Amino acid sequence: MEREHNLIPEDTLWKRFLYRVIYRADTRLGMLFDVVLLFLILASTLIVMMESVPQLDKRFHFTFIVLEWIISLFFSIEYVLRIMVVKNKKSYIFSFFGIIDFLALIPFYLSFFFPITKYFLIFRMLRMLRIFRIFNLLDFMNDGYFIVRALKNSSRKIYIFLLFLIIFSVIVGSLMFMVEGGRTGFETIPQSIYWAVVTVTTVGYGDVSPITPMGKFFAVILMLAGYSIIAVPTGIVTAEMRNKRQNLEKICERCGNDDIDDDARYCKQCGKKLA
Repeated sequence: MEREHNLIPEDTLWKRFLYRVIYRADTRLGMLFDVVLLFLILASTLIVMMESVPQLDKRFHFTFIVLEWIISLFFSIEYVLRIMVVKNKKSYIFSFFGIIDFLALIPFYLSFFFPITKYFLIFRMLRMLRIFRIFNLLDFMNDGYFIVRALKNSSRKIYIFLLFLIIFSVIVGSLMFMVEGGRTGFETIPQSIYWAVVTVTTVGYGDVSPITPMGKFFAVILMLAGYSIIAVPTGIVTAEMRNKRQNLEKICERCGNDDIDDDARYCKQCGKKLA
C-alpha cells in the first residue's frame, strides 16, 4: 500500500491540507476525492474500450476526445500535486502507486506522436487498487502481498520447471517434425514446437493437428502429460504458501514470542528450541 510520505513543514498549510485530501481517506473531502478518482478511472477505461468499436468511434469521436482530454488533464494535475505535497518526492515517484500513476498518464501524451499508444490508457485500471485503501479493505491487500511473497519465494523452483518445459517442448516438437514429414503446420521445427506448446498447455487452438498414426500417438501422450505438467507450478506455490502460513503462526511456547524468523530453530527472546 501507499506509505505515509513525509509531510511538508507545518507553515505550508495549504500543502498539508492537499496532502490530507489526496493521500488520506479519513475526511469527507478525502473520501470524496478518492471516489471521484475511481469514477474517472472507470470512465476513462470505458472510453478507451468504446473507441475501439468503429461504429461508436465514428459517431461519438469528438465526444470521446473531449472527455479524454478533461480526464487526462485532471490526472495530470493530480499527479503533479501528489509530488508537490510530499517532502520525499523520490519516495512517491518510485513507489508502487507512483509508478502506476505515471504509467496511467504517459500514454495520453505519447498518443500525440503515436496514436496507437492511446489504448495503453487501459493501464489506468491498475489505479483501482486504491479501492482497498479507500474502503478500509487493507486485509485483502495484505492477502495479496502474501500471495506475491509466496510466488517470489518459489520462483527458483518455477524457473527450473519452465526450463524443463522448454526442453521438453523442443524435443517433442522436433520429433513431431520428423514424424509428420513436413505436412501442413509441421513444415519446420519452430512450427512443430508451437504445436507442442499449445498441446502441452491444454490450450488446443486446433489450427494445427497431426495426421499420421504415430503423430496422433505422440499427441495423446503429450495431452495426458499436459494435465500433470500444469499441476506442478500450482503445487509449488501452494506448498510455499502453506509453509509460509505455518511459519507466520509459530509461537514460542515458553515466552509467547510470535516474532519468529522463517528459518529460526530457537526463540530469539528466551532461547527455547522451537518445535
